[in-house]
Amino acid sequence: MFYAILATIGVSLVSLIGAVLLFKKELIQARYGGLMISIAAGVMLATALTDLLPKALEQSQGKEVYWTLLTGVCVFFVMERLIHWYHHHGHTHDHEIKPAAYLILLGDALHNFFDGIAVATAFAVSVPVGIATTVAIILHEVPQELGDFVALTHSGFSVKKALFYNLISGLTAIMGAVAGWYFLSSVEGALPLLLAFNAGMFIYISCSDLIPSLHEDFKKDKKWLQTIAFLFGVLLMVVMVNTLNV
Repeated sequence: MFYAILATIGVSLVSLIGAVLLFKKELIQARYGGLMISIAAGVMLATALTDLLPKALEQSQGKEVYWTLLTGVCVFFVMERLIHWYHHHGHTHDHEIKPAAYLILLGDALHNFFDGIAVATAFAVSVPVGIATTVAIILHEVPQELGDFVALTHSGFSVKKALFYNLISGLTAIMGAVAGWYFLSSVEGALPLLLAFNAGMFIYISCSDLIPSLHEDFKKDKKWLQTIAFLFGVLLMVVMVNTLNV
C-alpha cells in the first residue's frame, strides 16, 4: 500500500508539467496559443478513442460501453448548458471563464482516479510490476496533462489558477490508489463504464470547444500549422498508447 501511495503521488505531480509554461508564457498567448490548443484537442480526442475506449471494451461486453459513452457526451452537454445558465443569471463573477474549464477539471480528476486504481492493482501483483506501470503512466500522462493545462488557460483560467486546479485534480490519483487497494473487487466491475464515461467527456470537450475555437481562429497564415499541430497531438498519443501499452 505504501508503494502504491508513493507512486500515485508521483503521478499526481505530473500535473505540474504546466509549470514550464509559467516561464514560457508566449506558448499560451496569441503567438502560439492556437498551436497549443490544436495539440491539446488532438491529444484529448486520441486519448478517448485509442486509450480509454479500448480499455473499457477489453473489460466489458461491449454494448453497455457505447451506451455509457453516449451518456457521457449527453451528461457533459447538459452540464455545460447548466453552467452557461448559471453564468448568465449572474451567480458568478467569473464570466470570462468558459464552462468547458470545469468539465475539463472533472474529466481530468476522473482520469487520474483511474490511473490510481491501475497503479494500486499493479503493486498488488508485485513491486516491479507496480514500478513499471507507474513509469509508463507518468510518461503517458505528460502530454495529456499539458493538453489539459493549455485547455484550461484557453477556457479563461489564469496560468497560476490553471496550475493550482490541475494539481488538485491530479491528487485524485491517490484516492484511486486507496480505492483500488481496498475495494478492487467492487471498483473493477464499474471501471469499464467509468472509462467509457470519461472518454465521452474528452470527445465532447475536444469536438465542442477546442476544435470549434480553431475554426474561429482560421487565418491564412495559421490554418495549416494548426492542422499539423492537431494531427501531431493525435499521433503523439497514438504512439504513446501503443508504445507504453498502459
